[in-house]
Amino acid sequence: MRLSRRAATASALLLTPALALFGASAAVSAPRIQATDYVALGDSYSSGVGAGSYDSSSGSCKRSTKSYPALWAASHTGTRFNFTACSGARTGDVLAKQLTPVNSGTDLVSITIGGNDAGFADTMTTCNLQGESACLARIAKARAYIQQTLPAQLDQVYDAIDSRAPAAQVVVLGYPRFYKLGGSCAVGLSEKSRAAINAAADDINAVTAKRAADHGFAFGNVNTTFAGHELCSGAPWLHSVTLPVENSYHPTANGQSKGYLPVLNSAT
Repeated sequence: MRLSRRAATASALLLTPALALFGASAAVSAPRIQATDYVALGDSYSSGVGAGSYDSSSGSCKRSTKSYPALWAASHTGTRFNFTACSGARTGDVLAKQLTPVNSGTDLVSITIGGNDAGFADTMTTCNLQGESACLARIAKARAYIQQTLPAQLDQVYDAIDSRAPAAQVVVLGYPRFYKLGGSCAVGLSEKSRAAINAAADDINAVTAKRAADHGFAFGNVNTTFAGHELCSGAPWLHSVTLPVENSYHPTANGQSKGYLPVLNSAT
């Protein structure tokens, strides 16, 4: 059974922006529904890069059986699962390549998107190779993009989802802060750089939460589940710089199953 998204989430949406900023709950959720037609959209945080166990047919999209969408679908018997999230995806890629399975029969859509638009990979490369000054300048550029350009790009994606599946429950998930400040890392980026990276993550989550709320979508704040498992925490659920390099700064299998999956579970 599908409920009107606008009616089902009206009261929850009053809380969404505050939760995104203050981390008061793992997710804002609409009343639980039995989703039978689930489409997982988004970037590498949804496809499962870093978790391993990739579906060979997904090629460079690197869709993992250990990703939170695949785990959710496997635990809900009878779900018809379409998995179009892809490593490296930007908002334009979602619009051009990922929306085909989203239709009036879709019950549930999940998505992480926006990090690549804001220059996630280039920012982290700059920070690791060019020192603190260049790192802070690149982060400032990314934060300006998040505030000034990303909202309209998110609106385009959310409008398209809403148009194609007006009755679906849509869960937009955020990104975790990368670093535990004052943590156990003795080498690597400066503490000022780590703090600035965390601040950029907070920016993109706040912008994403606001745009999601304005479209009647739920926002899932993963900082609550990743707390104590950031880099420099001693028990991270994120890869630091590693090989293959594409895994760097992505959730591990634990990050997917213990960081992301509980947030999606709470929202559905």
